[in-house]
Amino acid sequence: MDVQHIVIPPIILKWSDWYNWDTFVTDVRTDSAGIRVPNQKGVYEVKLVDTDERLTIGKASNLRMRIKQGLVKGKVPHSSGRDIREKEDTTQIVIRWAVTNRPSALEEELHRKYVEKFGKLPKYTDRT
Repeated sequence: MDVQHIVIPPIILKWSDWYNWDTFVTDVRTDSAGIRVPNQKGVYEVKLVDTDERLTIGKASNLRMRIKQGLVKGKVPHSSGRDIREKEDTTQIVIRWAVTNRPSALEEELHRKYVEKFGKLPKYTDRT
């Protein structure tokens, strides 16, 4: 039997501030009130204002595309975007993100820590 020991170094996330859902709808090319989300790999979290429970925690190969075009606007497919847009008061939702070159590993770890704390995945997250 071949045994391999793998040590993964810690990853430090530098989270953005929390931004209101509606500010992601604004086009930053024409309105300075919009939010500029990076075109980079990363993870993101969505929650209701004044609560620690998340609506979803996700990963992205392109944060801007995934958050703005998929989750918020519905222009590209997003696993929980439609449900959130249809079932939640988006004026009460905030979103944050962190850039990372290891989004899959971090999404899995964020889900694990969330389940450890709340006993379930976020409301609109079906699987890790």
